[in-house]
Amino acid sequence: MNTPLSTAARPAPLSVPISPSSRSRIESIDALRGLVILLMLVDHTREFFFLHAQVSDPMDVATTSPALFATRLAAHLCAPVFVALTGLAALLYGDAKGSPNAASAFLFKRGLFLVALEWTVINFAWTFDLTPATVFLQVIWAIGLSMIALAALLHLPRAGLIAVGLAITLGHNLLDGLAFADGSWSDTLWAVLHERDHIALPWGGTARTSYPLLPWIGVIALGYAIGPWFRGDVAPSDRRRRLTMLAATALSLFLALRIVNIYGEPLPWSVGSDGLRTVMSFFNLTKYPPSADFLLLTLGLGAALLAAFERLGRFASVSLVTFGSVPLYFYILHLYLLHLLNRAASTIWPAADAGFVSVPGVGWIWLLAAAVAIPCWFACRWFTARKRASAKWWMRYL
Repeated sequence: MNTPLSTAARPAPLSVPISPSSRSRIESIDALRGLVILLMLVDHTREFFFLHAQVSDPMDVATTSPALFATRLAAHLCAPVFVALTGLAALLYGDAKGSPNAASAFLFKRGLFLVALEWTVINFAWTFDLTPATVFLQVIWAIGLSMIALAALLHLPRAGLIAVGLAITLGHNLLDGLAFADGSWSDTLWAVLHERDHIALPWGGTARTSYPLLPWIGVIALGYAIGPWFRGDVAPSDRRRRLTMLAATALSLFLALRIVNIYGEPLPWSVGSDGLRTVMSFFNLTKYPPSADFLLLTLGLGAALLAAFERLGRFASVSLVTFGSVPLYFYILHLYLLHLLNRAASTIWPAADAGFVSVPGVGWIWLLAAAVAIPCWFACRWFTARKRASAKWWMRYL
């Protein structure tokens, strides 16, 4: 999942003033973002430190261990939550500035910034190569382009925006069979929008569209559409009720579609060699691009968690909010930290996997991620304070 992201302390990615009465609802947004950031950290630790047992996407249920499957499945929550909360925060930003036009302008500029960041700083974090043969266009790319799309879509009436969001999110799998001639401009555009593929670059390299864009436009639109639930004039009990109903609806529709096993997921589930393998097959969902079932499950769980997090204990809330307040900073920080740690470890222990050290088991992934999270928490707390105190315009983009 590569993932995130947003800009200011509360709510990211758009800077919105906080009043005492709104603190719990805004902290719930950052707390949820903080949780999925930590799940993302676990998944990226797997990518850097579990190279001898990399899984394909979607995972091969027949050969993947249940522990590794569960670790990967948990990370599926990250990208949909990030993108939906980006849309939600855009609505609150427009409210704070007094006009949707302000949100539209900021979304467009920051979207361009994120796209540029993916091509440069973030790709270098993964490869430590200034001239890589392949540029991977992942979650920051998808979020940036989704923000640019939302900059235009938010001017629709709310009902129209919801209709567009639902049509894309639930209906894009109808387009799975489309294909175009290799190398044509239509093929290139389709690789950006809906098909995970390689695009030839003028200088001889390729770009890998790891996160096809179209479904994420639907997700960010729906996130923006639920933004009014988080306005100060909405009672917390009403907001939690709406979020709970949304979660129940999404999860019920996921179960119905998945049980029928006809539409919503390109990979039909099947009965496995035992009950556990059958369950794994049922939850083996396509992420690239995210299927309708994938989005119903993850967004449904995200809505349920967002409702629950308004009643989160103070210690847990503060701990998670520290990560969720500056997710873009955390995203860049943790990638460089994980890569540098592995390079440093490879100078001490033999590295059989292309120069990278690989830990022996899934439990080590979680332990190592927990160890990395500790210095990241202090770094995020420091950066949050610096960002709040800064009057520099460019700090809004970090």
